[in-house]
Amino acid sequence: MKSSFAIPGIIAVIIAASLLVLSCAYTVGEQEQVIITQFGKPVGEPVLNAGLHFKLPFIQQVNRFEKRVLEWDGPPAGMTTKDKATIEVDTFGRWRITDPLLYFQRLTDERRALSRLDDILASETPNVIARHELIELIRTTKDRVVARDESLTEADSRIGVLTPITQGRTKLEAEILKNAAPKVKGLGIELLDVRFKRINYTKNVSANIHDRMISERKQIAARFLSEGAGEAAKKLGERERDLKEIESQAYKKVQEVEGAADAKATEIYAKAYNQTPEAIGLFEFLRSMDAYKKVLTSDTTLILTTDSEFLQYLKSSEPAPRKTTGPLDFSKGIQGAVNQLPSLLEVK
Repeated sequence: MKSSFAIPGIIAVIIAASLLVLSCAYTVGEQEQVIITQFGKPVGEPVLNAGLHFKLPFIQQVNRFEKRVLEWDGPPAGMTTKDKATIEVDTFGRWRITDPLLYFQRLTDERRALSRLDDILASETPNVIARHELIELIRTTKDRVVARDESLTEADSRIGVLTPITQGRTKLEAEILKNAAPKVKGLGIELLDVRFKRINYTKNVSANIHDRMISERKQIAARFLSEGAGEAAKKLGERERDLKEIESQAYKKVQEVEGAADAKATEIYAKAYNQTPEAIGLFEFLRSMDAYKKVLTSDTTLILTTDSEFLQYLKSSEPAPRKTTGPLDFSKGIQGAVNQLPSLLEVK
């Protein structure tokens, strides 16, 4: 009967002893650090070494904190630069707990630590940005070539000009870190880094910036078009001048060739028709016939006197008597002159 009650008693003692041991022992991981509190107040030194540790059962609690680097991601906030540009800045940072006891006394948990970082960095970031121009936030370094298109030298001095950089974005981030680090040190944490994740114009400013960029590009394009049109007009003028010069030289050459040809033809005609009196008469006759063809057309009305030399070959239609020598006699009309040709040819 006694043995039947002894076994449950032994089991109960074993369970109670196990619960006592479990409430006294706790483990600390490599990525953790622990603060022991008794009735809500920290007791002893922080536990930083990994392994198995012990505490008073039931009345003491284990508070675990991260030993690793933690992330802070701030909300985007509107800010104004030195050159009055309204921008929206999104920042992030890295921090870690260096004094867990002070951290627990001042902040208690990670949520309150992030809230405190929001407050500190939300004040330091606008202060730094307000002291610098926008280009300093955009560029990472200041070692860039400040160049300008030579074709824009006479245009608006703002177009194509790159604003010189004195510090650059990296130094601005370091300045924010330098100003904020002492403020968080008294909270038992260390601020390791602060970076700009995104920088952008606010929505109400972006439209105006885009319009100004488009206007500047159009101004540059208009300048190029104007210079191109002027250069085209210059080339067209030079072409017209060269063309007229070529045409003038060609016309001069043509006139010289035609003049030489006419002189040569006149010389040949003169030599041919001045050999004999008959040739001279034939020449005058042929020239008169050509003149009749050009002047006496179907729609020509010509009034001349009876003694006009122009009609000397039309005054008589009777054939002239044949002669053995001498020039053609046109006094009897054209037909008479023609009738004389055989006798003249026979004499020749």
